Amino acid sequence: MTDPRVANEQARMKSYKKGIDSEDTRRRREETTLAIRKNKKEDKLAKRRAANNKPTAVTELTTASSSSLSTSSDSKKDYTISDLPELAKTIRNSVSPADASLIDAVRGVRKMLSVDQNPPVVEVIQSSLLPHLCQFLMYTDAPMLQFEAAWALTNVASTQYTGDVVEVGAIEKLVLCLRSPDPNVREQAGWCIGNIAGDSAEFRDLCHAAGVLAPLLLNIQKPDNRSLLGNIIWTMSNLCRGKPNPELSVIEPAIPALAFLLNNESDDITEDMQVDACWAMSYICDGDSDRIQAVLDSNVLPRLMELVTQGKTCLITPIVRIFGNFVSGNELQTQAVIDAGIFSVANDLLHHGRRKIRKETCWLLSNIAAGSHEQIASLLNESSIVKKVVDMAQTAEWEVRKEAIWFVSNIFTGGNDNQIQHMAEYRGIPAMCSVLDMEDSRMIMVSLEALEQVLAIGEKYDRAYDHIIDEHDGIDKLEKLQEHQSEDIFNKVVGIIDTFFGREDIEDENLAPEVDGNQFTFGIPSKQLFTEQQSPSTFAMNDSSNAQPTFNFGSDFGSFHPGM
Repeated sequence: MTDPRVANEQARMKSYKKGIDSEDTRRRREETTLAIRKNKKEDKLAKRRAANNKPTAVTELTTASSSSLSTSSDSKKDYTISDLPELAKTIRNSVSPADASLIDAVRGVRKMLSVDQNPPVVEVIQSSLLPHLCQFLMYTDAPMLQFEAAWALTNVASTQYTGDVVEVGAIEKLVLCLRSPDPNVREQAGWCIGNIAGDSAEFRDLCHAAGVLAPLLLNIQKPDNRSLLGNIIWTMSNLCRGKPNPELSVIEPAIPALAFLLNNESDDITEDMQVDACWAMSYICDGDSDRIQAVLDSNVLPRLMELVTQGKTCLITPIVRIFGNFVSGNELQTQAVIDAGIFSVANDLLHHGRRKIRKETCWLLSNIAAGSHEQIASLLNESSIVKKVVDMAQTAEWEVRKEAIWFVSNIFTGGNDNQIQHMAEYRGIPAMCSVLDMEDSRMIMVSLEALEQVLAIGEKYDRAYDHIIDEHDGIDKLEKLQEHQSEDIFNKVVGIIDTFFGREDIEDENLAPEVDGNQFTFGIPSKQLFTEQQSPSTFAMNDSSNAQPTFNFGSDFGSFHPGM
């Protein structure tokens, strides 16, 4: 049951988060997530195909299991599609899992599916071999056969035909293989599950329903080798990702294991493992405050901050995503990131050579800017950060610039009177004016919301913010926006003009006729709101723009003990 205090906190946050409301915030966060996942897939695919050069069981088998495996001269043979009919016949007519010819036939199919270009996946499916390969996973007395079958299924699952692997009932059998006495069988089964889970949220949830998490955690606790551990962590990451999110209750048992991996500085934990563990954490905390708190409670935040300072781009990207998720939560969760030292690393992140990281950092900071007045104050005290983000709101690539615009707007719309004036001193008004002639209706409205607040403060404290807007072509842009196709934008603009630029004295001055010879002449055009004499601003600005048999796993991997 949700703590009433948390519920009240979330309700209060909805009134100002992101300058619009929390529903808009969530939609924008999901859009950002989709973009980041697309980029992530470019770096490291959500599905992986096991190529023929992968170390096989023949070379990596443990002493305990190698004696039970048979090999033949056919194990080094190159197979082509022309061999498929004969291989299929051997597989369909097999009578014993110990038959060497059966193992060679399955290996031949696996090799064909492992080629780099155009593997014959459709032909293998049409040969009705998938049910046989799936059944071979249950032959616990023939680990080599299990291994080769799992490998072949892995490569089918890495394609668009993942559903065919699921339809033959492979998931439940693969989960059982995760408890195999043979580490190679466990690793390949985990790899195949990773490909299945990475295909869709539907298949991911089927893996969870089959009880995949408990045996995966056993393999993390007591891995037999580094390769096995790496593949299991990657699979764990895929089991945490996707929309809609898996239920927190389903994936929460993975958090202690992931935190253990990240806090472990052993050389056995490779950079790739850390990256996959970070992505898994980012998926888990992408959501409401309960999900965020579950990850924060793992005490992983200090270690994440430490990893950011190492400057490794592959780690920075998911870690900044985690930080961004944290600060999109309640005030206490946002404060945890501030207290951990986010401002000490933010400036370097804003200058990072990778656009994705600059964008994510601006998004993170915009969430802090939507926090409490105390948090906004701490942010405004970081002058180099604020100057840089305000500059990015006008000059950065659009993808980055949008997030920087949100940063400025959130302070203008959510800050107190002094903070709004402070942001004006940081040249936030020109940044908002620069948005008004863009084609992005949503960002135009964000800018109008901000400028409306600025003008109200200007009137209240006799600040010449209207002149600053005029100096940066803001009034001309407002007038043009009266013709905008969006009714919401039109109404907002008319309201701003009527409230702040429709004063009687200006109208009288502009419309009072004068006699020029024998003709009546009027003043400046009706839409022009200032004379040249009225334009100069007296406001001081800062110009800076800166059922498998039981077995004993390998030795304990530290002190982590998963619940079963």
